[in-house]
Parts: sequence; structure tokens; C-alpha cells
Amino acid sequence: MADTQGIAGDQLRNLIEKVERLEEEKREVAEQIKEVMAEAKGEGFDVKVIRKLLSLRRMKPHDRVEQDELLELYKSAIGMM
Repeated sequence: MADTQGIAGDQLRNLIEKVERLEEEKREVAEQIKEVMAEAKGEGFDVKVIRKLLSLRRMKPHDRVEQDELLELYKSAIGMM
């Protein structure tokens, strides 16, 4: 496809198709994650806790320590200690 009003049609179509393929891959990965979580639940693990652990592992160590300290401070402030 030729340029139309300064837009390279072939290049645009290729980019759109690439995003569509990636979106499909993302759906497939999400389904696989659901299956693994169902397996974990079936084995007796708490899925909420697993998700929290995954979240913590993604954090930088410094950020994780800071969050833990704030949580302890807030718990103390409301009498949960």
C-alpha cells in the first residue's frame, strides 16, 4: 500500500498486526497463569498470599523494606501491635 496523506499503510498495518499477535499471546499467558493458580489452590495454597508474594518479589529490596516499615508504623498507630 502506498503512502496515503503521508501515512505508510504497509508499515501501519504491520504494526497493528504485531500488536494483535502480542495481545493474543498475552491472553494465552494470562490463561496459563490462571491454570497455575488453580493448581496451587488445588494443592491447598492460598492464592491471595501467592499473589502478594509475587508482588513483593517484583519490588526492589529497598522499596520492600520501606513498605514493611510503614505497615508496622501504621499498625502500631491503630493499635494492632
